[in-house]
Amino acid sequence: MLDRFDAHILREMQRDSNVAIAVLAERIGLSSSACHRRVKLLESAGLIDGYSARVNRKALGLNLEVFVDITLTSQSQEAMDAFERAVMLYEEILECVLTTGTADYILRIVARDVGHYDNIHRNCLARLPGVSGMQTSFALRSIKSWRGYPVPG
Repeated sequence: MLDRFDAHILREMQRDSNVAIAVLAERIGLSSSACHRRVKLLESAGLIDGYSARVNRKALGLNLEVFVDITLTSQSQEAMDAFERAVMLYEEILECVLTTGTADYILRIVARDVGHYDNIHRNCLARLPGVSGMQTSFALRSIKSWRGYPVPG
């Protein structure tokens, strides 16, 4: 169970994981050593499972965000395993989630433009095993981007 200090650490580190321990400690009202100890405990408990930089996709020229609903020919364990293994081979597929509803999976993909997405569709998506249908949606604009999980406490 998280106490208020741990919850505050997680919220602050989701905003900026590069924050100095001394600054983080000051923000939450702990000594630097106590804050450092808590961060290490949160890491060892698996609540913090890594650090990364948020890269601006548009600055990389990846202007198109695409969501693809995938329906498989079969929902057998073998078919799903084969699809999931194949998805892991393509860096163009940023995220893949197994869903309920009309689609079996939803993929998130970014591309430079429609022509680039066409290339991804032909050379990546069309090669995924067991796919019976794809429904593509293009994002017009992002209203709210994910910046971290809600932390209780």
